[in-house]
Amino acid sequence: MPALSRRTVLRASAAGLLAGPALSKAAAAPPAATRNFVDDYRSNVAANLTAETNAAVRILSGFSRVWATGTAWNTGTARDRAFLRANVRYVARVTAARTDAEAAKAFLVDRQHQSYSVIAGLGPLAGLYRAGALAVTGITSAPVTTPATTISDAVPAGAPAGSALGAGSTTSPLGKVATLVNTLRGNYSSGNPAKFAFQYPRPWRMTEDSTVVPTGAVDEFGFPVYDSGVVVAPALLRQRATNPAEDGGYLSGHTNALFLAAFAYAYAVPERFQELIATAYDLAHTRIVAGMHSPADVIGGRVLATALAAAILRDPANATIKAEARDQALAYFRSQIGSEDLFGYAHRPADRAVNAAIVRHKHTYDLPAHGKRVPVTVPAGAEVLLETRLPYLDDDQRREVLRTTGLTSGHPILDGPEQWGRLDLFTAADGYGAFDRTVAVTLDAARGGFHAADAWRNDIDGPGGLVKLGTGALELSGDNGFRGGVTLAGGTLTAASPTALGEGDVTVTGGTLGLAVDGVRIRGDFRQSGGVLAVPLDPKGKTPLTVAHHATIGAKVTLRVAVTRRAPAGTTVPVLRARHLRGRFARLEVTTPGVRAELVTRGDTVAVRIR
Repeated sequence: MPALSRRTVLRASAAGLLAGPALSKAAAAPPAATRNFVDDYRSNVAANLTAETNAAVRILSGFSRVWATGTAWNTGTARDRAFLRANVRYVARVTAARTDAEAAKAFLVDRQHQSYSVIAGLGPLAGLYRAGALAVTGITSAPVTTPATTISDAVPAGAPAGSALGAGSTTSPLGKVATLVNTLRGNYSSGNPAKFAFQYPRPWRMTEDSTVVPTGAVDEFGFPVYDSGVVVAPALLRQRATNPAEDGGYLSGHTNALFLAAFAYAYAVPERFQELIATAYDLAHTRIVAGMHSPADVIGGRVLATALAAAILRDPANATIKAEARDQALAYFRSQIGSEDLFGYAHRPADRAVNAAIVRHKHTYDLPAHGKRVPVTVPAGAEVLLETRLPYLDDDQRREVLRTTGLTSGHPILDGPEQWGRLDLFTAADGYGAFDRTVAVTLDAARGGFHAADAWRNDIDGPGGLVKLGTGALELSGDNGFRGGVTLAGGTLTAASPTALGEGDVTVTGGTLGLAVDGVRIRGDFRQSGGVLAVPLDPKGKTPLTVAHHATIGAKVTLRVAVTRRAPAGTTVPVLRARHLRGRFARLEVTTPGVRAELVTRGDTVAVRIR
């Protein structure tokens, strides 16, 4: 049977597209709607263009709440005019305000291999990766005006032998990582079936109200002119497809590819997990800046990539390559850096606040949302996305992290079947958003990496508590309101904010309870029967630890003090204040060179006197 063109496939299936609130009924093939996406992702092929036959079309079908697909590319209609009007207006505003630098960046992202662009998310490791993977690009600058011809990426002349576009050579010292990236971007990862199914035009082919009515004029390249106000970046004018029937806007294929690459790199190099996710958001935004896509298109591309990455990483057929990629990346970077401290090196320049700001608005682009609040339902298999970033948690715990950090409901695309769009992986990388029950976590210092040390930066609420086990170290730095208390049995638990320890009791039976800031508050009782209480001591600062109720100190507890500001001999500085204090510390250790001190207990206050 001869291969069908995209247009032929599209026309042949027009009667079965998403034409109404109740999606079409397909008679052929086992229905994708009866299976989880991760079990049916291989149905995402060009021959399957309905929600019943294609798992990708199904999970993206929340879009049918705002857009009714027509029988051709220009006959669809708006179901939610406010949503779609805001969608197109956003592109018009962004492209009208676009700077030359932003236009140049948009050109580079459009023309470079997406897997290459995302390497930038590796930060200080990016150059090392490109060299080790022999990853190159032929697109290194943007033309000032519209090029005379179309431009495509190619291996540049003079590149080292064996160099490859995208993630690099699969036979290079980082070939397993390149293979993992290529695997996630494999045969079942295209956004084209969804494009053909939904037939939502690109923003520059629409009016403000999401109708397809040309003004009657054509531009210098022969394209009809619409009155959406969207201005395509001049350098990309010749890159536009000439056949609108094969060039849908929803979803953005570039966005899908960028996020797939980011998830693959993040799995292999989880030390840069958040930075890679933020990079994908940032690069995907250039599709709007370019005028090539709308926010809805970009959101849809991200949703599809999230589901595909989970499905492919979870597939038993890929178990070996994902493990090999992680091991190879870790060994390679450690050998290049000359240190085991890959985590510290990789995060040195990172600014989480900047990355969080990049991501926050782009979850929804503030498009209109409505509907009742619905709890997050974590899609089957999604936990694999955190497998290397939170390796010390089990699958159920990773699912809880995803559930408690998920986005709020009300957005039609994010609320689609299985709710893949409601996952917030940037935030999930910072641990739990709530303890709905007691969470026991074991970190093992001997295993290195995140097993040895990690930080949970989210504001953690809920009725549950935390039990910290093992020899590794965990830092809490959120404004925490969880009520179930904290138990430390081993390793190190560091409070890096005044409310890090929540609102319940704190019990220490072993290990080190460390305070990274002054003014840490325990709102219940404090009991320490063993181990170490390590505090910073600023003679002019706040009392390091305040206990709202009873504080009980056992006979084997060491107080370890780091004096952060010099003080005259004889200065007495409070360390712990409680409503009622029982017991005393067995010994005092001062870690600041040249400083000597002694313990002083006055009523319900423990202090240190500088000698």
